[in-house]
Amino acid sequence: MTSSGKAAALGLAAALSLSTLAACSTDDEGSSDGTVTIEVAMDVGLDADAIAAFDARIEQFEKANPDIGVEHVEYTWDATTFAAGLAGGTLPDVFPVPFTDGRGLIANEQIADVSALVAELPYADRYNPNVSQAGEDEDGDIWAVPIAAYSQGLHYNRALFTQAGLDPDDPPATWDEVREDAKAIADATGQVGYATMTQSNTGGWILTTLVNAMGGSVEDFDGETATATIDTPEMRKALDYLRTLRWTDNSMGSNFLYDWGGINQAFASGQIGMYVSGGGNYGNLFTQNALDPSVYGLTVLPLEGDDAGVLGGGTLAAVNAKATPAEQAAAVKWIDFYYMQKLFDQDAAVLDAQTSAAADQPVGAPQLPVFDQATYAEQQSWIAEYVNVPLEQMTGYTEHVFEQPLLAEPARSTQDLYAALDPVVQSVLTDQDADIDQLLDAAQTQVQSLLDQG
Repeated sequence: MTSSGKAAALGLAAALSLSTLAACSTDDEGSSDGTVTIEVAMDVGLDADAIAAFDARIEQFEKANPDIGVEHVEYTWDATTFAAGLAGGTLPDVFPVPFTDGRGLIANEQIADVSALVAELPYADRYNPNVSQAGEDEDGDIWAVPIAAYSQGLHYNRALFTQAGLDPDDPPATWDEVREDAKAIADATGQVGYATMTQSNTGGWILTTLVNAMGGSVEDFDGETATATIDTPEMRKALDYLRTLRWTDNSMGSNFLYDWGGINQAFASGQIGMYVSGGGNYGNLFTQNALDPSVYGLTVLPLEGDDAGVLGGGTLAAVNAKATPAEQAAAVKWIDFYYMQKLFDQDAAVLDAQTSAAADQPVGAPQLPVFDQATYAEQQSWIAEYVNVPLEQMTGYTEHVFEQPLLAEPARSTQDLYAALDPVVQSVLTDQDADIDQLLDAAQTQVQSLLDQG
């Protein structure tokens, strides 16, 4: 998913996050003076400084590409509205989608085939294959460009930790400690100790994350056949864990209809002690939800069980299938300029960091490498003097995330699978007598039917 996300996650993302407005186009070859104008996605709800930074990047791009005009439009990927925007042709020329949607969009030719243009980019053969495959067709050609990757993390409010008598520099390292800290926060502060997403497919996304962290999975895929693994001991353990926090400890408050945007807003406003989402979610929390950096903390998820791992995902930049050839070419140039050059070119990385820092936007928030860890480390060294995020409050994540086994999201019918699990989470949190056996039996049947349909 787009923690981001997802996520967001966003995903992002992120996280990973980017609303649908009508795409603006000229004729097939651009305007009469040879210029072409494209619409590009910009995060919904950015503050004035963030919009100014985005516009500054557009000005820099247009100066370097005088034959291309760029207009930004607000866009957020949302599972419930994306399909309608796609079918109605109302998406921007460049828009982000989560890794989970890439291959389906490509197989159905619902995004533009820009693989020939992408292949000409200088880093086309440098992607981590586990990342690039999300945007590739069956022949390995990249239609959608991977622009960000993430693994899930545990976000926590340092101020609430302190108010509850907990050490914010020593975040929980086991799920039992998460439970203990959540109860301490709820009892001492009256705020939510631990919250979780439950709707718009995010409930299934985070439930899958917990299951993975406890050693299980929700889908087995051998390359041809996909088998649902919903009714498992690990799934029961995850649901029992949530039920205990909710009904025994009273640590989860009273809102059980959070989506990605809603839980970010509640966390940033100090109403939530801990929640799980994409590790690269700081940018969204700061630019769209006015997070106070001093209260932010981030650590890795506890992993328990022989096969435990942390769920990872990311964001792809896709081009509207209705874009003309000239618009497609311009779109790939924008993707290269805005998203990619800062990851591998020192001058571009510094320019991007300078522009963001000058507008008081986050620079240096942690994320997983799109290419490899060495390239990422080098890029971080280029922008070190501009880093303005509280990395010292994220060491629980940054010092350990590369040690954790990274697990891909379910390979088939991902978003439908997550949607099928949303009501399972909601039921456990809203009905003290929810029959988990019955819920899982029904979900197992439903998900397997989805997988059998391909």
